[in-house]
Amino acid sequence: MFKRINFFLKEAQIEFRKVIWPTFQVLKRSTIAIIILVFLMALYFGIVDLISSKLLKIFVR
Repeated sequence: MFKRINFFLKEAQIEFRKVIWPTFQVLKRSTIAIIILVFLMALYFGIVDLISSKLLKIFVR
């Protein structure tokens, strides 16, 4: 059991050495893009929800 855990940890360490970590500038740009995208999606779904609820009220009456 301990051999398997040790083997897993060694393999994980080898894989982590292969990772190319993003620079701070790339990370910052990506984070800003994601925040803007989430805001736009929230705005879109809010508008769709508002319109659909208004239409539903019209059809229910």
